[in-house]
Amino acid sequence: MTTKALVYALLVCVVVLAVVPLLWGLSTALKPKDEVVTYPPRWIPSPSTLRNFSVVLRETSMPRYFANSLLIGLCSVVLTLGIAAHAGYALARFWFPGKNVLAFGILATAMIPGISILVPLYALASKVKLYDGYSILVIVCTAWQVPTVMWMLKGFFETVPRELDESALIDGCTRWTAFYRVILPLARPGLAAAALLTFVFVWNDFLIAFTLTVSNSRRVVAVGLYQYISQYGIEWGELMAAVMLALLPWSQHLRRSHISPARQSSSPVRAGLGLPLGERPA
Repeated sequence: MTTKALVYALLVCVVVLAVVPLLWGLSTALKPKDEVVTYPPRWIPSPSTLRNFSVVLRETSMPRYFANSLLIGLCSVVLTLGIAAHAGYALARFWFPGKNVLAFGILATAMIPGISILVPLYALASKVKLYDGYSILVIVCTAWQVPTVMWMLKGFFETVPRELDESALIDGCTRWTAFYRVILPLARPGLAAAALLTFVFVWNDFLIAFTLTVSNSRRVVAVGLYQYISQYGIEWGELMAAVMLALLPWSQHLRRSHISPARQSSSPVRAGLGLPLGERPA
């Protein structure tokens, strides 16, 4: 009983540490400018105002930054899944000399600190005339995520019985057709998780976007938030309003992603078929 109480107390502390900054940010975003720096600070703004949100959406470039992040994120997701799904399937289904060495070598590239290769990336982007463009951000973000996503999807493909591949081949499918029409649909939960992981990385990235872009029209959300901090001070109200807007996509995702424990505990094959635990396909 004591152990359970300690666990719950620890969980409550973690939740408080995670939620309190968000609530304080929302409170600051709703405060007038002169109330942001009042002491002692007040949790509930009086009066509350939406002026900070209006300024962010109408008088700054944040809407453009949101569009840029969305475009780069979606393109990176499509490219990452396209490359990693094929590579993960090959590693899960085929054997060839040096397979494990190659797999771990690819994964090892994800362990390289990003800051250590920023200068070579900058020089390369400038040399090939891709600096300050969308394409270089998509390429770099995709290259950064492919090793991790490949290993994630490899695990999902390994849970799909090989007999399904063999049955598809016996029924006249080619190896490619079996992959696209049989195996890939069963890996939808893994593809969704990998897509979310990739999009979160791109949406939250600051270092790559800050280094490889310079024009205001190419900035992304994370870099746009940084522009509220200058040598003349910090616009706390507008900064917090922009942060709250940047969190909207994730709040909507969390609201729609409530999955029952039974569904979560089922295998990827059952999840891909849309079957709850215990139900058999017809």
